Amino acid sequence: MIPHGATEALSKLLHEELTENVVGAAIEVHRALGPGFLESAYAACLCREFNLRGLSFERQAPLPVEYKGVNPDCGYRLDLIENEVILELKCSEHSYQSTMLSC
Repeated sequence: MIPHGATEALSKLLHEELTENVVGAAIEVHRALGPGFLESAYAACLCREFNLRGLSFERQAPLPVEYKGVNPDCGYRLDLIENEVILELKCSEHSYQSTMLSC
């Protein structure tokens, strides 16, 4: 029998570990490339880093939108999904903002 709260604690720990690994991968890519690249370059390198770390992911996953019973073709895609973590990459001309993650 699993003690009360143990499943929730295990789930939280797994998500923290996954998030740390994903953020660590993003930091590694940014350290290696530095600022000034297009989002597509950071995304490609981040996918490579995910592969090196044994992370499973999906790139450019479609995000369906429903409005009043209709699914309009909006063409919205998520940059990267790793299990339960969604990454939306953004680039800026400023070095301190060259790659940002929203998790």
